[in-house]
Amino acid sequence: MLKGVFISLSQNQLLTTAAKKYGLKLGAQTVVAGTTVEETINSIRKLNALGISATVDNLGEYSIEREEALEAKASILEVIESIHTNGVDAHISLKPTQLGLDIDYDFCYENLLEIVAAASKYNMHINIDMEDYDHLQPSFDLMDDLLKEYDNVGTVIQAYFDRAQDDLEKYKDLRMRIVKGAYKEPIEYAFQTKEDIDENFIKLIEYHLLHGKFTSIATHDHRIIDQVKKFVKENNIPNDKFEFQMLYGFRKDMQVDLAKQGYNFCTYVPFGDDWYAYFMRRLAERPQNLNLVVKQVFNKRTNTAIGVLAGALALKTLVNKKKK
Repeated sequence: MLKGVFISLSQNQLLTTAAKKYGLKLGAQTVVAGTTVEETINSIRKLNALGISATVDNLGEYSIEREEALEAKASILEVIESIHTNGVDAHISLKPTQLGLDIDYDFCYENLLEIVAAASKYNMHINIDMEDYDHLQPSFDLMDDLLKEYDNVGTVIQAYFDRAQDDLEKYKDLRMRIVKGAYKEPIEYAFQTKEDIDENFIKLIEYHLLHGKFTSIATHDHRIIDQVKKFVKENNIPNDKFEFQMLYGFRKDMQVDLAKQGYNFCTYVPFGDDWYAYFMRRLAERPQNLNLVVKQVFNKRTNTAIGVLAGALALKTLVNKKKK
């Protein structure tokens, strides 16, 4: 039930618009590394000082105007240059819909190609984030086309899709991030229960650790992390074959601890003001994440679902007051 609530909140345009305006007043800086490139680079420096790398996401998606997609491309290109100029340890994650996939495939491809080419000059990885099922195959198609010219590209496998194993085997020679999945998908092509998703998640991780090029294991679940640590030890998998990933602002102590233990660790670093939908989907992906940061984001005395709903109501209140 909570997953449906969070997905619904993420799709509420009124709340998304209000969050862009009032985000800092609600404490959005706890889950977003900055609203500018300069702020984001400073946040990455702090992570690097702790032995943690970063993958940077320019927040936003589902562009419906070419100008909007071109602005997103320009922002990502600026981040690439800034990462290089400042010498920080980071790469890029991006969403095809932000770059125009819903406008025109070729237009989106040209935007992606420019970004991948710019990153390639600095030997920088580009990760194509996966979105909902309707965009799944087109995103793989984009990656296939990009791989004809560049090799600094990877993507995401979402464990709740029943096709995930086939996709992982097809792309086992690429750097891959494996996640559970953050959208609400129909039973026709997605596992529905936590148990089934977790089981497939572990299966995919272990397969790619054994057969893949490099595995990014994206989870905040300490039980799965412990299981992976045991698996790599039993199978003599070197640390340079994988990394753990978590989101900026989530389980910060565990992120530092894993880095101190000698594991490669990468923090997913979002920046910009379009944070609300992103955060709601992170809670939909794993409602337990609610207890990790909600008390920092909405209300220091709140660490339950009421906090998120209160945050939504707070946004509505701010909007209503502005209208008056």
